[in-house]
Parts: sequence; C-alpha cells; structure tokens
Amino acid sequence: MRKFFTMVPVILLLAACSSEQAAQEDKHVEDKKVEQESKTDDQIQKETKEKDQVSEDKQENENLAVMPEYRMNEGTFALEPIGEANPKVALLTIDDAPDKHALEMAKTLKKLDAPAIFFVNGHFINTPEKEEIIKEIHDLGFVIGNHTYSHSDLTTLPEEKQKEEILSVNEIVEQVTGEKPKFFRAPFGSNTDFSKQLVREEQMLLMNWTYGYDWESEYMNGDAIADIMVNTPLLQDGANLLMHDREWTNEGLERIVEGLRDQGYEILDPDLIDTEI
Repeated sequence: MRKFFTMVPVILLLAACSSEQAAQEDKHVEDKKVEQESKTDDQIQKETKEKDQVSEDKQENENLAVMPEYRMNEGTFALEPIGEANPKVALLTIDDAPDKHALEMAKTLKKLDAPAIFFVNGHFINTPEKEEIIKEIHDLGFVIGNHTYSHSDLTTLPEEKQKEEILSVNEIVEQVTGEKPKFFRAPFGSNTDFSKQLVREEQMLLMNWTYGYDWESEYMNGDAIADIMVNTPLLQDGANLLMHDREWTNEGLERIVEGLRDQGYEILDPDLIDTEI
C-alpha cells in the first residue's frame, strides 16, 4: 500500500512533465507556423515590391521614350516633319550588310555622330563572326533593318517563300541583338501585296528610298559617289539616301556626311521616325 502511495507522486510528476512537454511541442509547432506564415507574408511583400518596381521602371521608360518627330511619305519615301521638327534632314541607309565594309562604315558614322539604318541580309549573317559584327553595329547605336534573307526579288517568289525570306531575318536579328527590326526594305524596292501585308503584321515600316547611285558603274569610286550623293538635284528636305555595303561607298562615306552638313542638312535619327502603321 505504501508502495502504491509512493508511486502516485511519480506518476503525477511524469504526467505533468508529459503535459508540459506536449504544451511546449504545441507552442513550437505554433511558433513554426507563425514563422512560416510571417516568412510567406514577407516573401509576398517582397514580390509585390519587385513587381511594383518593374511596373514603375516600365512606366518611366515609356515616359522617357522618344516621341516621333517625322513621318515617312508612303508615296515618295521622304521623311516629313511632325509639328515643329526641322524639315531640312536627310536619312542615311546602308543596304546589303554585313557584307565586307559594314562595321567600318558604322565606325565612321559613329565618329561623325551620324545615325543610320543598316539593312541586313540573312545570308551574310552565316557565321559567329558575322553575328558579332551585327551585334557590334547595333551596340554602337545603329538601327538594324530587314532586307530579306537572300536578296531575292519578292515578286518572283511564292507567298510561303516570301514569308520565309522576311521572318527568318527578323528571328536572326532579334536573337543576335535582342530587338526585332522596325524597318523593312525589299530588294530592288519590289514588294507584293502579300509582303506588304506581312510587313504590316510584323509592325515594321516598309521603306524604299528617294535616291541612290552606288550600283551604277560611273559612281563606283569614292570621289564620284561622294560628289553625286551631295550634289544631285534629287537632294531635298527629308531625303532618304540609299547606299550599300560597298568599297567605294565606304571610301566616300565621310565626305557624304560632311557634304550634307555643309549644305545645312541634319542627319536624321531613325528613332525619331514614326513606325506606327
């Protein structure tokens, strides 16, 4: 009997310990739950702040986006001022890049602080080295345009082939530079109803030119092409100058830019052109 009474306090003590341990375990579980919920709330708040920051940055970038100051005349392909923009401008464009001289031409234009569009052919961007050239031209600040993959006359191709010629270049340029072309120029200036519609769907501005000479034999030297590009009677406000990745055009390029400026022309930044269709 005494043994029984001796064991009672022990049993009660063990029961108390068990109850206290259970209470501590419950508290620990509850604390872990609260901690987890708190951690989740913190994470949610962090993600919300990050999303808000991204939205603010996007809005700020949109606010800082350059507003169009020029619109292309779809009949003449000249650039016309919107509002009070300077009408005496000339746009420089270089086709068939990157054949042999595009990067050197880009560096010349960069030195002269003269913007331009480089219209590329996909078949020239066929090695990592050529991809790097396109990326370098883009990183120098120049706009990369789409001049089709193989420089074929689109009017001679079925619609599926026309589509491949145009979209493949968009894909290449976007992969290399991170930006899809905003400007399209068909080889020989030859478009079809299908290519025009596809270019609109791709949100590109279809562009031809007002004049160019460097494919004519009499202008295939630096002096001759520099002279005619500046002194032609076709030079006018908003002129859209067509040039190519050629040795003689490369040789005359600096003189062309300087000659245009001597005549009071501002070299037009392509980013100021309204590409909305």
